[in-house]
Amino acid sequence: MELCQWWRHIVVFLLHAWIPSCFAQTTPPVRLSPTPTPQTAEGPETLKFRLSGFPRKHNEGRIEVFYKGEWGTICDDDFSLANAHVLCRQLGFVSATGWTHSAKYGKGTGKIWLDNVQCSGSERSVSVCKSRGWGNSDCTHDEDAGVICKDERLPGYVDSNVIEVQVDENKVEEVRLRPVFTIATKRMPVTEGVVEVKNKDGWAQICDNGWTPKNSHVVCGMMGFPHEKKVNKNFYKLYSERQKNHFLVHSVACLGTEVHLAACPLEFNYDNATESCPGGMPAVVSCVPGPLYAQSTVMRKKLKMPSTIRLKGGAKYGEGRVEVLKGSEWGTICDDRWNLLSASVVCRELGFGSAKEALTGARMGQGLGPIHMNEVQCTGHERSLWNCRYKNITAEDCKHTEDASLRCNVPYMGFEKTVRILGGRSRYEGRVEVLYTETNGTLRWGLICGEGWGTEEAMVVCRQLGLGYANHGLQETWYWDSSNVTEMVMSGVKCTGDEMSLSQCQHHRTVNCQKALARFSAGVICSETASDLVLNAPLVQQTTYIEDRPLHMLYCAAEEDCLSKSAAKANWPYGHRRLLRFSSQIHNIGRADFRPKAGRHSWVWHACHGHYHSMDIFTHYDLMSANGTKVAEGHKASFCLEDSDCDEGVSKRYECANFGEQGITVGCWDLYRHDIDCQWIDISDVKPGNYILQVVINPNYEVAESDFTNNAMKCNCKYDGHRIWVHNCHIGDAFSEEAEKKFEKYPGQLNNQIS
Repeated sequence: MELCQWWRHIVVFLLHAWIPSCFAQTTPPVRLSPTPTPQTAEGPETLKFRLSGFPRKHNEGRIEVFYKGEWGTICDDDFSLANAHVLCRQLGFVSATGWTHSAKYGKGTGKIWLDNVQCSGSERSVSVCKSRGWGNSDCTHDEDAGVICKDERLPGYVDSNVIEVQVDENKVEEVRLRPVFTIATKRMPVTEGVVEVKNKDGWAQICDNGWTPKNSHVVCGMMGFPHEKKVNKNFYKLYSERQKNHFLVHSVACLGTEVHLAACPLEFNYDNATESCPGGMPAVVSCVPGPLYAQSTVMRKKLKMPSTIRLKGGAKYGEGRVEVLKGSEWGTICDDRWNLLSASVVCRELGFGSAKEALTGARMGQGLGPIHMNEVQCTGHERSLWNCRYKNITAEDCKHTEDASLRCNVPYMGFEKTVRILGGRSRYEGRVEVLYTETNGTLRWGLICGEGWGTEEAMVVCRQLGLGYANHGLQETWYWDSSNVTEMVMSGVKCTGDEMSLSQCQHHRTVNCQKALARFSAGVICSETASDLVLNAPLVQQTTYIEDRPLHMLYCAAEEDCLSKSAAKANWPYGHRRLLRFSSQIHNIGRADFRPKAGRHSWVWHACHGHYHSMDIFTHYDLMSANGTKVAEGHKASFCLEDSDCDEGVSKRYECANFGEQGITVGCWDLYRHDIDCQWIDISDVKPGNYILQVVINPNYEVAESDFTNNAMKCNCKYDGHRIWVHNCHIGDAFSEEAEKKFEKYPGQLNNQIS
């Protein structure tokens, strides 16, 4: 607690999400309605709220209120669920599921602002509820109240990247590296320069007397770089002698594990700031970029990404669910004790800077497979997460609803300045325009040809603008205002979906667009969240079998093109087709419902099966030889997308009956049983041998997802002409590269034993 008391007297910056250990992780404060309330001397617009304490999830914790310039707590006397409802709404959640007493999340510090609070539950702010009045309490911090909020945000709520903390009269609002070499000012990212801090009077320098590599390590982490390196001070000394420097800070003493310079002990100048660095000069820092941001090909090859840790499900580089490779299988980390120190070790290991946020409660979607680590505790000095203390867990300890994730500081690249979207109803949608340099050097905005434009290209634009995921990539934008449009300047754009900017995608050297009118330009609709579909691989393995089905029972399937081409030459209705059948259970583990791209007006009625198809192709079913040659195929149109069943506590939203809405809710799954039409591959023409069974969901990327790498599932199988054995079924990104290579070279089975 001594450290926490000391902290209150040191300048603290706007941290992105949580301050670790005793700097308790907090939920960002929510702006309240500016309407004043007569019941209180100070209206609710002056209040801010946060969740603190340890251990906790992001949607629970000790409730703290910011009032009259100071954070304080609420006493648990007379506390109720109705109080919790009001407070959770002020924190940006829809409601409360519970509350706690007796400082369950640890004792707070400072004021106890409210006591004997009594709300009905419908109040707009806790300030209008009955209480003993602000600051009037007979409690101690042993009685601090906590709330548990439902993990569902109010519509329109966006997580803030700012946490306001009480500070001294000085406040470091921002830190930057200012390059002084002419060539360096034009190159991105900026890896070296004079350290400058921003306060109420503008930008100022830090005296380098006593400056240490640990200080540089913290600054580089903030700038998005994993490591620091030595600086040649001679040039900068000459430079500084010619400049008039304004020194705001004359002493910095970082430990090297801080996620922000403001978390380090700082001493400010109060007198003549220009004369307060005797014998010294402005602090200069040089950083080593990670592999993704290295400025030369040689350096990129030298700086390799780690092979035992990765991020999944994030919209941007440097964010996502943390997954680690143990043995040959990828798994997740349980969020117990997950904090900024541990998250920063991961970020730096992956070639980014320190962590901005350590997220709990599967905030970047749920993972699959095992949970490899629990109660990870890093000091912040470790080179790898595997060097930190952690516990192995059993299935009872954690669930994937507790998967840990993070957001890292990444280098500023300025990519958002070269693309924009205009004409839409909000900043999340519109025509895509790129900044184009003409032969004479003039810069102008043009349009992009919509031909071939799809989800992968839209994903890059949304990422480049920091707008999350792409809901749709549009090839026509006639329904958006086109009064300010210019001519096409780019065509043939083809992206993998992983690029940082459109400039990294392939495109035509000269514009070649068949439909060059403005109405046929490329457009996007972006979204903060996205779905993520995965197939239940063990269920496929358990349910696979062969059926010889009479042709007279396959007219409907033939009409929907669910049989191989040779079926057209069969002697209908006599004979049969040999079908490889299995069940598909498709889960949505993302953060948004999976909805068909096509609206209800364009769904196709299939009288044969008595339902609407909302997608042309929902899944591909393929049987391939060991070298990847397709020997048989099937496809499944979306018979109907609906919630067959859901996780505990999740309600079904979609049902196909009576022309109902189609989709798969987050936390639910759509089950296609092995015994329904088209749930098969026609293997009538397949010879005995060893094969790979592959199922791919959403194969044409028709609907946006946060992660397409887990859409494919593969199995080894052996067919002897009469029976089939299936084994090693797994999601495409579940194993290490080495294990996947062994899988593809697997010799198969002898009889019914795996060889």
